[in-house]
Amino acid sequence: MYGFNISIFGCQMNVYDADRIRTALTARGWEEVSEEDADVVILVTCSIRDKAEQKVWSDIGRLASRREPPLIAVVGCMAQRVGTLLMRRFPSVRLVCGPRSLGRLPDALEKAMTTGKDIALLDEDPVTLQDLTEVPLLRSNPWKAFITIAHGCDNFCTYCIVPHVRGRFISRDQDEILSEAESLVSDGVREITLIGQNVNTYGRDFGNGYVFSSLLRDVARIKGLKRIRYATSHPRDLTRDVVEVMSEHENICPAINLPIQSGSDRVLRLMNRGYTVEQYCSIIDMIRSVLPGAAVTSDLIVGFPGETPEDFNGSVRVVEGLRFDLVHTAAFSPREGTPAARMEAQVEADEKQRRLRVINSIQSVISREINQGLVGKTFTVLADGNAPKGDGLLQGRTPTDKVVIFPGDLSMMGSFVDIRITAAGNWHLFGEPVSPLPV
Repeated sequence: MYGFNISIFGCQMNVYDADRIRTALTARGWEEVSEEDADVVILVTCSIRDKAEQKVWSDIGRLASRREPPLIAVVGCMAQRVGTLLMRRFPSVRLVCGPRSLGRLPDALEKAMTTGKDIALLDEDPVTLQDLTEVPLLRSNPWKAFITIAHGCDNFCTYCIVPHVRGRFISRDQDEILSEAESLVSDGVREITLIGQNVNTYGRDFGNGYVFSSLLRDVARIKGLKRIRYATSHPRDLTRDVVEVMSEHENICPAINLPIQSGSDRVLRLMNRGYTVEQYCSIIDMIRSVLPGAAVTSDLIVGFPGETPEDFNGSVRVVEGLRFDLVHTAAFSPREGTPAARMEAQVEADEKQRRLRVINSIQSVISREINQGLVGKTFTVLADGNAPKGDGLLQGRTPTDKVVIFPGDLSMMGSFVDIRITAAGNWHLFGEPVSPLPV
């Protein structure tokens, strides 16, 4: 059969999709090989920012310039947004596949290899879903797994390309999700992250009262599942029942990512976010009262069209006042096809970068102060990978989703280890193992 290689760009949903593609192709007799030896290179792509797409264009150009280029398949959000232009610009791109057509991908890859024809599987209907059914048993990480619980998004934030490339919102059947989770646990998975563009909306299209808190509770009851996380939440839809379920189950990690995006009500209206700063702050108060000690992270955009110095100062005040554990910041990146890309009063690039530096500097101090308060404490960490720098170092995450780097060897991989924190940086903790746990 054929040899394939997969490269992943962007979000956790793309990791999940790549794992399912890998599982589906291997079941057909294909073999995962190095990029140099691959007959087919599959790029699972992202369109959230222009920078993400530029990385894909660069990779395609590099692959296409080889003396004998492989068949290149571009999958996911960028494939849906750019479409057949990819094929016209690079003849080596012989297949493009939108995120709602992944179920057709394995057959299409084999057809492209045997017939030599170009194939475009673009999602013309934003409601129809032809998904892969494989449980991702061949994963990039054997101990951790993602499960997509819903597809698409109906929020239409004015800066976001997601509804335009991933289609309308649809929840997966709960029995299907629970069965997949049980299969993953049987396969050795210790930690599952439930993912979706907005997990809080899960089940509202069912109309039967089974909502995200219901699913979260049922997943938490799966025997042998040690840790559960989820991402991402929308402030408009995060309700108290979700946080209460988190407080009732020790295996649900006390960490919530809740993007605020701006500290200005005026900008939030322009973004079509559907809440005010005051409402957002009340949700943070609720989280911290129901789930004391929970880590709260956020996302924030600077330089949105029309953002004035006072609007930006509102974001500064929010970051200083709410003291997030971490803030994922970005300068506004106009995405073709979104309303924000056409708005007037676009902020100059230099000013966007200046504002980004200001926010990042403030948050760095806050994150370091919070992390330094953890020195001397002991946390249970799943050793799940080699640290990116340093021989003999492993990494894992605390229940509150903080990265911990610690000395260890391969025998510890996949084990829960008690780690005493010895030092703290802005974005990482450092520690020493106390003892492996018997799990």
